[in-house]
Amino acid sequence: MAETAAHIASLDPLEPRPLVAPHHDDKSLNETLLDHVWAKPGKGWFMLFGIALAGLGLLVLGVTVTLARGIGMWGNNQPNGWAFDIINFVWWVGIGHAGTLISAILLLFQQKWRTSINRFAEAMTLFAVCCAGLFPLLHTGRPWFAFWLFPYPSTLGAWPQFRSPLVWDVFAISTYLTVSALFWFVGLIPDLAALRDSSKGKLQRTIYGLFALGWRGSGRHWHNYKIGYLLLAGLSTPLVVSVHTIVSFDFATGLIPGWHATIFPPYFVAGAVFSGFAMVITLIVPARKYLKLRDVITDRHLENMNKVILATGLIVSYGYLMEHFIAWYSGSQYEIWTFYVNRARGPYAGVYWLMIACNVITPNIFWFKKCRTSVPIMWVASILVNIGMWCERFIIIVTSLTQDFLPSSWDLYTPTWVDWCIYIGTLGLFSTLFLLFLKFVPAVAVSEVKELQLELKHAAHHAAHGAETGAAGTLTHGAH
Repeated sequence: MAETAAHIASLDPLEPRPLVAPHHDDKSLNETLLDHVWAKPGKGWFMLFGIALAGLGLLVLGVTVTLARGIGMWGNNQPNGWAFDIINFVWWVGIGHAGTLISAILLLFQQKWRTSINRFAEAMTLFAVCCAGLFPLLHTGRPWFAFWLFPYPSTLGAWPQFRSPLVWDVFAISTYLTVSALFWFVGLIPDLAALRDSSKGKLQRTIYGLFALGWRGSGRHWHNYKIGYLLLAGLSTPLVVSVHTIVSFDFATGLIPGWHATIFPPYFVAGAVFSGFAMVITLIVPARKYLKLRDVITDRHLENMNKVILATGLIVSYGYLMEHFIAWYSGSQYEIWTFYVNRARGPYAGVYWLMIACNVITPNIFWFKKCRTSVPIMWVASILVNIGMWCERFIIIVTSLTQDFLPSSWDLYTPTWVDWCIYIGTLGLFSTLFLLFLKFVPAVAVSEVKELQLELKHAAHHAAHGAETGAAGTLTHGAH
């Protein structure tokens, strides 16, 4: 660590920070990146795992009460047919977007800084989508009939209604989850083989060997791996845009004031990437400290993610501005009431202004390099962004439904204890899965980091050789 700090301090301040600490070789990278898998979990891990399991218990309680008593145990009412369930569904789907963006799009654009963080983001995507899928499933009221939403050959003639947003969500989530899981697993195969080969117990060797699918690291294996990984990246890339666009259509195709907006698809996609990157920062900052991964998840990775948060935060801010402008320009009294009265000055005005503070003001601190590179500041900011994005979903859904066209049907929405149990329970489910991931799987893609380290060393060697050749040429020319 002292050697790394000394090397970084000696760098030109105008040059970008290294993506991997330069003193590492293949052996030290193996030890650094696989150590947390073989090490016994400490008291901190067990404490966090216990808290996560307690949250998971709340989810079990909330779901049990819902199935036994019905969704009348929720706070949903008339006209608030969509409430905590859809708020949390959209929020979790949004969080899952950063994984596909980091893994697929940045891979296709050959952005090397994705290498050390893609495994975190992909795992986060899977776990977030699992949490998201629970909410529309429970909201149907009869989740044991959920298979009716799939177009299977039905002798009962119970075909899905393809004009229903619920069916769109089923196809979007199932496709996204399937492709993301395949992409994550294919990227894991070389590292699972490394765990198989370095394991000391027979059971560990058998389990990791089973999932490694016979990987031996031959040229043919690497060739097929690279082709398959790129094909899955190309398949995943349209999903980043399409999935949250479909989720936005749940609202944009309705006539409710505050929903009927053509800006929703790009605005929702930008918001999803915004919240997804914020969640990656929230998770990766403590993980890199306690797993001792600072040599491979460097300040440059964190700064680049903060730049993405800033860019997408500006897009989200523009979306808010355009929403209010279009409401005013439309001249519709219903739209004007929703945006300028109900949201800004109504019963949920506190949530609205918290959303503005977290999503519009907070990201702008990343204009300053000190804030982009300060770990405590970026971690607090990432948490505020996720709070703000949850508030955004609350404002979009609840304020548009509580006061719609008919004042006689207006009613406020208040979540019940079952709503809170299910929401907090999904946080527990997410945390449980994430902690298990950190314990049993390398948190950073070992093979990709080794490849990147080799590329960086070759580039440095060629640069040094070029400088020597240029200097020699200059001296020769001067002698002549």
